[in-house]
Amino acid sequence: MGDAACDDAVEQLAGLLDKVDAPLKKTFENVHQGYPTETLVRFLKAREWHVNKAQKMLVESLNWRIQNEIDSILEKPIIPVDLYRSIRDTQLVGLSGYSKEGIPVLAVGVGLSTYDKASVNYYVQSHIQINEYRDRFILPMVTKKYGRPITTCIKVLDMTGLKLSALNQMKIVTAISTVDDLNYPEKTETYYIVNAPYIFSACWKVVKPLLQERTRKKVHVLRGCGKDELLKIMDYSSLPHFCRREGSGASKHSSSDPDDCFSLDHPFHQELYNFIQEQALNMELIKQGSMHVNIPDQDPEDAKIVGVIEAEFHKLSVQNGSTNGADKE
Repeated sequence: MGDAACDDAVEQLAGLLDKVDAPLKKTFENVHQGYPTETLVRFLKAREWHVNKAQKMLVESLNWRIQNEIDSILEKPIIPVDLYRSIRDTQLVGLSGYSKEGIPVLAVGVGLSTYDKASVNYYVQSHIQINEYRDRFILPMVTKKYGRPITTCIKVLDMTGLKLSALNQMKIVTAISTVDDLNYPEKTETYYIVNAPYIFSACWKVVKPLLQERTRKKVHVLRGCGKDELLKIMDYSSLPHFCRREGSGASKHSSSDPDDCFSLDHPFHQELYNFIQEQALNMELIKQGSMHVNIPDQDPEDAKIVGVIEAEFHKLSVQNGSTNGADKE
């Protein structure tokens, strides 16, 4: 699409958004953080620049925010802290640092996340809290520091430990990715895949052709732990811990390692947790119990991709001949 056509689409979408109710406009401010145009562009990209489809997506997302009280999710700590620690130990995600251009680098331990210590609600709540903290505090902070809008992040996905039994977590992973696709579209600039075992490569071969070209271009599968490639765009101090050393066991998750950006003891998680606790105290709102966030319906195209992944995993486990063998790397 030419620049003029893009500008025209943004203008049309902005015009449609002007007509929505006040509560939707209010929550949209929390989404765009002073950069409405960049936000409209994200939703337009996600719907291949179809203005009406992008408008429907955006309005549904704003309604989802209101119905699920997403604007106040950073005032709702997951307590007690032991429960939160067990979530951090099983939903491996963290901020390891920033690229040389100031873009936040989020690390995700895809292969070693087990999601087995809490209900789906808690995992979804914790994921959305990280998203909202990134969008409302981290991105505005780096935007100010670099003097230009920084509205996306980089994700480094560690596939260490990926096994066929990962299918058991498919439901939670799908719920989280559906929340992201429909409410935080185009927030990730690039996905770097590291430490990929055979099972990932086999799956990637069948999934890659199904992805939209826009998504496909964002995914880079790096050799080994990806250190050399990643050092071109970030300093060593921002490398996720699992990219720092080659060799087996390089990315075993250990809560006690101060460099482990998945750990609750890492400065990012400490800041986030303390921030949410403080907000809650200000609101005098601390209550036990998880929030029930409605998971939006999955996009049919995404559902198809999940089906293909499941079929591929099934095929690999049959080839391996037994459930015991199914977890060979």
